[in-house]
Amino acid sequence: MTSPSLTLRRDERPLLGLTIVWHPDAQRIGEQFIATNTDGVVELSRFLPMFRHPAGDGLPLGYGGVSREPLRILRTSSDHIVIQPPESRMVVELNGVEIQGAHQVSPEQITAGAILGLGRAILICLHWMRCLPKKNDIAGLIGVGSAAILLRDQIRQIAVMDFPVLLLGETGTGKEIAARAIHAHSKRRHASLVTVNMAALNESLAAADLFGAVKGAYTGAQQARKGLFGEAAGASLFLDEIGNTPATIQPMLLRVLETGDYRPLGAQQDMHSSARLIAATDQDLYSEHFNQALLRRLESFVIQLPPLRSRREDIGVLLKHLLDESRAVSLTPLPSLSISLVSAIANYEWPGNIRQLSHVLRRILLALQAGESPDFAALVQPRNGRINEDITAFNVGSVASNTSHVTERTRTAGAAESANDLPVLRKKMNEFSEAEVLQAMDNNDWYIQGAAQELGISRPSMYKLLEQHSAIRRAEQIPLEEIRQTLASSAGDIEACAAILKTPSEALRRFLKVLPVS
Repeated sequence: MTSPSLTLRRDERPLLGLTIVWHPDAQRIGEQFIATNTDGVVELSRFLPMFRHPAGDGLPLGYGGVSREPLRILRTSSDHIVIQPPESRMVVELNGVEIQGAHQVSPEQITAGAILGLGRAILICLHWMRCLPKKNDIAGLIGVGSAAILLRDQIRQIAVMDFPVLLLGETGTGKEIAARAIHAHSKRRHASLVTVNMAALNESLAAADLFGAVKGAYTGAQQARKGLFGEAAGASLFLDEIGNTPATIQPMLLRVLETGDYRPLGAQQDMHSSARLIAATDQDLYSEHFNQALLRRLESFVIQLPPLRSRREDIGVLLKHLLDESRAVSLTPLPSLSISLVSAIANYEWPGNIRQLSHVLRRILLALQAGESPDFAALVQPRNGRINEDITAFNVGSVASNTSHVTERTRTAGAAESANDLPVLRKKMNEFSEAEVLQAMDNNDWYIQGAAQELGISRPSMYKLLEQHSAIRRAEQIPLEEIRQTLASSAGDIEACAAILKTPSEALRRFLKVLPVS
């Protein structure tokens, strides 16, 4: 594990990784043991094997609740994993279900990450590794699995170049964090990263916002505007939600990418852009609705950010990171999480990815601080009562052989089974009242994507509802002193501050990064 990083070829069998997701000693979370022999047995007990952080000293699990007698993990030639609990009183769980006797887990289940519970105190994720553990930290990009390691390597590789970068991934996977990391590790890092949400652009003013305008170029243009491309000269320009770029703007972006030239609105001559473009989307750009020539230019380097459900081994270190952040701003000690609650967190599919994990953890901590027992299933259910297709159930099946029980996650389908479970009918955008829009934003911590999903509309439509709303404000239009006071009264909690100010959380967070108020 301290040798140079090994990245396997696609045709090579992956290595079996054992990652500590939870341990009574929080400093042990994220430690790993990698079985470098692709065939054989791993014996897991209180004393063996040795788990470690990259380049750290190896330690056994060491906890008294773990049996001295080893649990055996056998990898077959077909990459099935057979788990044989020891002859002891230690409770062994697989994906949240107590098991007795040998169980076989499919290669696909290991790909998804199998959660092994030991003595109702320790959780270990069994997963495949495509490379050896490696210390290649990048701020904000947390993870110990091969997907996280290789993502950080990709970012370091592309950051030093000036090619456009396209970040693809589901909502909540950390695309903006990746964009900031690319900029922070580039030769442009001494300049500020300029960001724009393309879905939030007013279509009639989008060209002026991006490329600038001369005085008098349009009604209300009382002075010249530099535009975002001008602001990002010598820096990086992050085009978030690139899939929602207005159709009239896409050819203009294509011209900038092809020639570097653009013309401010009303100007007589072109200007040349020295900005490095980073774009991101959770949409499918390979459709007739997006300019395919523009897509080809953006594809110079593509980074796919994996969903959280495909990197289950990282849930423990993410959870620890979020808890450490919460402790740093909390005025009172935070309550501890029970092992059953952490097991539920580790086994959930997280359709909203890291952002959803963060929100749910915040609600769990609030419930615990209030002396309540959190209902995890209720916390992850959509608040408007629609079926959540990603809530998992655990199904233990059996076959004739006493060593061939199979445990796997099965997803509940989205079909309604009773009148009470009927999905909510969608409305047209102009049928939503201002009260419904406010409620949706409140229900989703003032995050636009969650509110749009709750109302059953697209993200661009949600932006239009927000623009038209009499009570919702743009972050940049709120007096700085009001933001400062509200942030202080909210103990630095961005979502709570956004709810009081009635402004979207994402916009407020970006605004504070550009213009600190503390």
